[in-house]
Amino acid sequence: MNADTAAPGSAPAIAVIIAAGRGSRLKSHLGPPKPLLPLAGRPLILRVLDRFAEAGIPEAIVVVGHRGDEVRKGVFAANPPVPVRFVENERWRLSNGLSVLASREVVGGRPFFISMADHIFDTALITGLAAAPLPPGGLVLAVDRKLDAIYDMDDATKVQTAEDRIVAIGKELAEFDAVDTGLFACTAALYDAIETAGSFREDGDCSLSDGVTALIAGERAFVHDIGDGRWQDVDTPGAAEHAAKVFG
Repeated sequence: MNADTAAPGSAPAIAVIIAAGRGSRLKSHLGPPKPLLPLAGRPLILRVLDRFAEAGIPEAIVVVGHRGDEVRKGVFAANPPVPVRFVENERWRLSNGLSVLASREVVGGRPFFISMADHIFDTALITGLAAAPLPPGGLVLAVDRKLDAIYDMDDATKVQTAEDRIVAIGKELAEFDAVDTGLFACTAALYDAIETAGSFREDGDCSLSDGVTALIAGERAFVHDIGDGRWQDVDTPGAAEHAAKVFG
């Protein structure tokens, strides 16, 4: 991010990991809940926690919903590499922005990372994002510009950028030059953005991308290019097989 675009903020020292969804496409109802599905012998969520520990992040919040008690027990049984606090998203059947909101009380006003429990990646993605200046009242999204290397582009969340600023985000974008890796560095302003976006619906539903879009309108959403870094969204059996080959 250009120095004259936004003054840098403090790097996050806490990770919010979203682990509330059903994981229906992986048929996790037939076995362990999705965050505990093993990839080359290590549960997905533990791989995420491992990477944050390696990056020096001392604390994690895991947001649970579907089969939350099982996720809690599985994480604690695996002796997680950083202290973990669990929070419940009772509205986990709705969009993932509500899982982000569920962490608000614990995070408070601190800057924080967001990661999905089913996205695995190199530690370098976290350390690189931590070094990117965090704009006051905004966020930075780690993006992949290696479009020809994306495993399943149809399922990817696309990002259109103007230099280092996000112009648009969504799965259905026709014009884009990057892909969302599922890893963010955020200020507490994201909570307000999600809450405001959800206020236009009777049920308060709102996705994380909706919250990002609200920050885009105020030119407070930026990107960090992961370069040669590796990541994979493990959302289907094919993606799990691909991730095992890359990270196994």
